[in-house]
Amino acid sequence: MGLTLRSKEMSRFLEQSDIINFYHPIIKQKIDEIVGIAAADEERARLAFQFVRDVIQHSFDLKSKTVTITASETLEKGEGICFAKAHLLAALLRGMGIPAGFCYQRVTRLGTPDSGYALHGLNAVYLAGRDNWFRVDPRGNKPGVKSEFSIETEQLAYPIRGELGEVDYLEVYPTPLDPVIKTMKEARDCDELFYMRPEKI
Repeated sequence: MGLTLRSKEMSRFLEQSDIINFYHPIIKQKIDEIVGIAAADEERARLAFQFVRDVIQHSFDLKSKTVTITASETLEKGEGICFAKAHLLAALLRGMGIPAGFCYQRVTRLGTPDSGYALHGLNAVYLAGRDNWFRVDPRGNKPGVKSEFSIETEQLAYPIRGELGEVDYLEVYPTPLDPVIKTMKEARDCDELFYMRPEKI
């Protein structure tokens, strides 16, 4: 399965922004912790992924009303939906000089087509020593959902079921999609955001 980069400039996948704000002190502190534990990029990337997947809670799982958007507020509050967790993982990786991008899938909201569809956000990572991009999903595991940091064979949170109208978009974006950020900013709480999320790219 080949991924298509939406920018030919590798530097775009290392940029910081108001959302991917790895210049923030709280992000820098977490990066320092990871760098202090692991020397190689692959292990650093694995630790960052596991931290975001396991320690940062998914707001929908928590039944929380809090909407986090930027990497720093996601880390500070310890929660976020899939998009926010992908923002945080990208910030941690980019802050360590590891290129990271954003990927999306169209999934059913509650497992069936009649529940409607929504975009799901995850990451793509580039490791220079392996010279290839691969996807990881820091959504967070729960019964029926299990993702892992796997370079050779993808182990993402959601197996895409084309027969149900789900779509696996294979593009890697250097910045989060504008419609995603727009709905996150406009939603009053997570209950509203659950239904406001874009249905497709």
